[in-house]
Amino acid sequence: MLPSLLLIELMENKRYGVEYQPIINIINQEIYAFECLARFFDDGKKSIPPDAVFDSLHKSPLSLFQVEYEQKKLQLLNAPDHKKLFLNLDQDSFYACGIEGENNPFLELFSSHSKNDIIVELIENSEINDARMSLAMIDSLSKNKIQTAIDDVFNPQSLISTTVIQLVDFIKLDRCVVTRKQDEDFLHLVKSIIDYAHLLGKQIVLEGIENKGDLLFAEQLNVDYVQGYLYRDRFITIAV
Repeated sequence: MLPSLLLIELMENKRYGVEYQPIINIINQEIYAFECLARFFDDGKKSIPPDAVFDSLHKSPLSLFQVEYEQKKLQLLNAPDHKKLFLNLDQDSFYACGIEGENNPFLELFSSHSKNDIIVELIENSEINDARMSLAMIDSLSKNKIQTAIDDVFNPQSLISTTVIQLVDFIKLDRCVVTRKQDEDFLHLVKSIIDYAHLLGKQIVLEGIENKGDLLFAEQLNVDYVQGYLYRDRFITIAV
């Protein structure tokens, strides 16, 4: 959690940034898309952990919406040309403005952006109400022809709705899949989800790829795309 004065100062001066992390096609190792990640800085340009900012913002839904909306505008404005973009969007942010349907500000922003194809990445669920909001978000986005992804699948602290998995276009596997690659019982479940996704025409992204051994593991799992610090030289960071 951040001190209130630091959070207020951050918002007033919009000390925001964005990091674009490449999502790599596992077959040809070319960039398929970028995930847009929020970055924050203090008045000395020192980085502030995004989790601390968003945890603090959840105390004030309207402030959460304002920061998320400004971040999304920044991410779209500076995005690399003609690459797909994975945009993280908190369910609470989406509904905090109190406007649903086509007039939701996020929907209007995404629908008016033509430079990139957008995939909205729903954050992991921590309670049943998150799943309900995820389903409603997916429905709204789908009606506006915007694809969706579910993040952090298999993260031990997330609760994932099977219906959400059914409805999204992309499934992002948490980095814990890589760290548990010696756990054969666990991998049976992971492979079942991958097979299910491919059967229904969904695509799989595996996060947490840090070395060539991780990449070989990803190939053995038959995922479609990978993401992680192995590709750090292709990260793009912009501070405003």
